[in-house]
Amino acid sequence: LLFLALFLRLLKPGGRAAVIVPDGVLFGSSNAHKTLRQLLVEGQKLEAVISMPSGVFKPYAGVSTAILFFTRTDSGGTDHVWFYDMQADGYSLDDKRTPLNGDGTHKHVNNNIPDILTRWGNRTAEANRQRSEQSFLVPKAEIAGNDYDLSINRYKQIVYAEIAYDAPLVILDELAQLEAEIQAGMAELRGMLA
Repeated sequence: LLFLALFLRLLKPGGRAAVIVPDGVLFGSSNAHKTLRQLLVEGQKLEAVISMPSGVFKPYAGVSTAILFFTRTDSGGTDHVWFYDMQADGYSLDDKRTPLNGDGTHKHVNNNIPDILTRWGNRTAEANRQRSEQSFLVPKAEIAGNDYDLSINRYKQIVYAEIAYDAPLVILDELAQLEAEIQAGMAELRGMLA
């Protein structure tokens, strides 16, 4: 928090910063956490929060982190904040951090960075993105209403797939059939061993 405050102080009005912070900065409940987030959203221009997976700084640290992009304005300017849920950066998320090459057709699965750069350059087109997608815009008023919480999980909508199960009686019939087949197989084995 002190480093973030220092960066803001060092920036000239119009100066921009991209700062990697531990996740706790995004949702910490202390007065210092909330005040700094409020300052970024209300007093300056917070442009984006990119959530990164917990292994990106291994083997040195395993904490989850995010990148905050903001401009010092001293007069506000935050309209919408762009959130991106980075899940891969092109390397394994273990201590070895080995490159993931992909299969040539699905490289974006192993590396979200090209997608982040493309979308960052055209954030106005993100307005139509759903909250269930990997990136989306959140209006300032909603962030303010959530104690200036900047955690993507506060705003991301999780889509649950509906799973259809057979009726219990059908499942019981299938179990009875399997049991009968097992018993028949055991009887056949007994006959072979006798």
